[in-house]
Amino acid sequence: MVEIEFERRLERLFAESPELPDAGAFAQRVERRLDAGWTARRWLIGAAGVVGGVIGASQLMLSNVFQRVETAGDSARLLSSSINHISTGTDWMAALSGGGAVVWAAAAMAVVMMGFVLTRVIGEI
Repeated sequence: MVEIEFERRLERLFAESPELPDAGAFAQRVERRLDAGWTARRWLIGAAGVVGGVIGASQLMLSNVFQRVETAGDSARLLSSSINHISTGTDWMAALSGGGAVVWAAAAMAVVMMGFVLTRVIGEI
């Protein structure tokens, strides 16, 4: 019984902790330290973003992505002509067995995925 009363008294003492005399000065020091680094952090994050963007753009240019997009355009033209053959009754399995349909299906899925990401980001804002 004595332990229960002691525990309750101890809990009350911890719940009602007295304010230290230098609490205000301590809070001001902490706020100054937190505020001082934000400008440097912003510049550092911005510089890292610019460097990352330059690296990403150079990697895109070096990986011949533009030539691949042009090839995908050629595949699209091939696919549209294949669809014309399909509508006229030619062998539709042979028309779809080329790589063009797969590329465009993957591109369509990527667009749908980006739509989902965009709606998620807008929902978070």
